[in-house]
Amino acid sequence: MQYIAPLAKLIEHFRSLPGIGAKTATRLAYHILDMDVEKAKALANAIIEAKEKIGFCNTCFDLSDTNPCKICTSENRDRSIICVVEQPRDVGAMERMRDFKGLYHVLHGTLSPLEGIGPDDIRIKELLNRLYSSDVKEIIMATNPNVEGEATAMYVAKLLKPIGIKVTRIAHGLPVGGDLEYADEVTLSKALENRREI
Repeated sequence: MQYIAPLAKLIEHFRSLPGIGAKTATRLAYHILDMDVEKAKALANAIIEAKEKIGFCNTCFDLSDTNPCKICTSENRDRSIICVVEQPRDVGAMERMRDFKGLYHVLHGTLSPLEGIGPDDIRIKELLNRLYSSDVKEIIMATNPNVEGEATAMYVAKLLKPIGIKVTRIAHGLPVGGDLEYADEVTLSKALENRREI
C-alpha cells in the first residue's frame, strides 16, 4: 500500500526499532496521528530529552542522568560486591527483585569471536581498573546463560583468580538462551541466591 510521504516516513522510523514489524509500525504511526498535537509533542520531547540528558556513568557504565550514577554514589550499597551484567537493561532487571544491595558493572556486550568481539571491545579493562582501587571481595557474573555469556564469565573469572577476588556465577534458574530483562523477579532472586563460584 502506498502511504503519503510523511506517514511512510513515520512508519519507516518505527520499523527501524527492534521487535517492530511492518504491521506494528503502521499501527503505531496511525496511533500517533490520532493523538492530539500536544500529546504528540510531549512524546517527541520525551525522546529528545532522553537522548540529550542520558549518558553513561563513568564508574559502572550504566545509563544515568548524573555522573557518577545514583547507585554508585549511594551510601546504602555494599561496595565489596560488584554484579557484572551485559547491558544497562540488565541492571534494571536485577534492581526489580530488590535483593541485591551491591554495585554494578555493565560490560556493554559479551565476548563473541565469531562476530569479532574481543576483550577490548567490551568494558572488561574498566572493570579491572575498578578492582585495583577498591575493596571488592566478590564479583558476581550475571551474564546471560548462553554461549557468549558463559564465555565472558569464564574469561573474567580467569583474569580475576590471580588477584584473589572471589568470582561467582548466578545460578541457572534462568532458562538457557534467555535474557535477564525478560526474567521475573522470583527467578532472578533464586538465580542470585544460588550463585556458584567459577
